[in-house]
Amino acid sequence: MLLLALIASPSSGTALKKLQVTSPCGVAGSTRYSHVVWIMLENVGYSIVGSSDAPYFNELASRCGLATNDDAVSHPSLPNYIALTSGSTQGITDDDEPSSHPLKSPSIFSELGSNWRALVESMPAACDHVTTGQYAARHNPAVYYTSIATSCRRNDVSMSLPLNLSAGFTMIVPNICDDMHSCAVSVGDAWLRRIVPLILASSQYQTRSLVLFITFDENDSMASNQVPTLVISPSTPRGERVATHFSHYSLLNTTETLLHVGLLGQARTARSMAAPFHL
Repeated sequence: MLLLALIASPSSGTALKKLQVTSPCGVAGSTRYSHVVWIMLENVGYSIVGSSDAPYFNELASRCGLATNDDAVSHPSLPNYIALTSGSTQGITDDDEPSSHPLKSPSIFSELGSNWRALVESMPAACDHVTTGQYAARHNPAVYYTSIATSCRRNDVSMSLPLNLSAGFTMIVPNICDDMHSCAVSVGDAWLRRIVPLILASSQYQTRSLVLFITFDENDSMASNQVPTLVISPSTPRGERVATHFSHYSLLNTTETLLHVGLLGQARTARSMAAPFHL
């Protein structure tokens, strides 16, 4: 992986120990989180925990934090993405295109102004409203909110390398194969093995200012709709497993709190993940 050394802080001249990509959590030292990254996976749900088809996902769970009692809020996909970003399903019960659901409601995107980015794999054009090929508009919630049309065209872009993680909030959306929706769990796990180390090696993570959450939109094979959520941060203890009940609204609450914006909808009353995972 990476050969680790000491790097000097340009402002203070003090040495800051680089964080290991292979052991990114439970590291002593001060943290001040100003960047939150979500990776959104699809449908597999809690059965991935302990699965031999997902060795990298489970390696991350053993090295960082895992929410063991986290629930999605609905079926199918789209209402979960809207709940995650607005604090409500906004009455949506289907996976229809943005043309069927133009939303005027506030969202984490509108709260942050221009300080957000969506990196959407296989999206043909910025802020694309039409599902095509391996791109699913229903997995890209920013395109549903009409009040952010201008910033969407600028900030909702096709994923490319190197990853641009400079925004306060970054939502990474794999295509429908790499997110495990239409391809095997092992394919999505291999994608995580390629992408997550890039995030952990980023300047934002290395300066202890970035928290990474990896979660699923829904669990379409269990009545409980239970999903696993990984919490990866320098201050999260290694192997931390939290049994507190959370929901997608908890992830929104935690993200909004870390980024110092108001709480939307049901995020106001949802349990925060910050204290249990030492954020």
